[in-house]
Amino acid sequence: MLQVVLGGAMIGLASALLMATNGRIAGISSIVHRAFFFRVKESWTIWFVLGLMLGPAVMLISGWVTPPSIEIDWGSIIVGGLLVGMGTKIGSGCTSGHGVCGMGRFSARSVVAVAVFMSVGVMTVLLMRLGGVL
Repeated sequence: MLQVVLGGAMIGLASALLMATNGRIAGISSIVHRAFFFRVKESWTIWFVLGLMLGPAVMLISGWVTPPSIEIDWGSIIVGGLLVGMGTKIGSGCTSGHGVCGMGRFSARSVVAVAVFMSVGVMTVLLMRLGGVL
């Protein structure tokens, strides 16, 4: 439980610091896109993405968390990742951009986006459980 509280606080703090120092919203899909696909590279985006990858690695190595047990095939994981990527492009943002930053700024567009992706997520899990996949 402590990890959950600390993790949430760190996400909120990082989002607030990014907005305060760079005037940018901490939408992970946009940051990753800027780090690797923009012609003009912004160095902070590369450091941000490295931090996203190194943080969990440090937590695992230190023994503070254990690796999750995922009992789903790689094909489903890849298809799911591609669908999430398409959704972030179509929805003009991801869960972090809309859910953490947009909702915190009382953006109506973000409230709608969060309602949609949370509803779809709940329905997907329900259908998978009814179908015996989960």
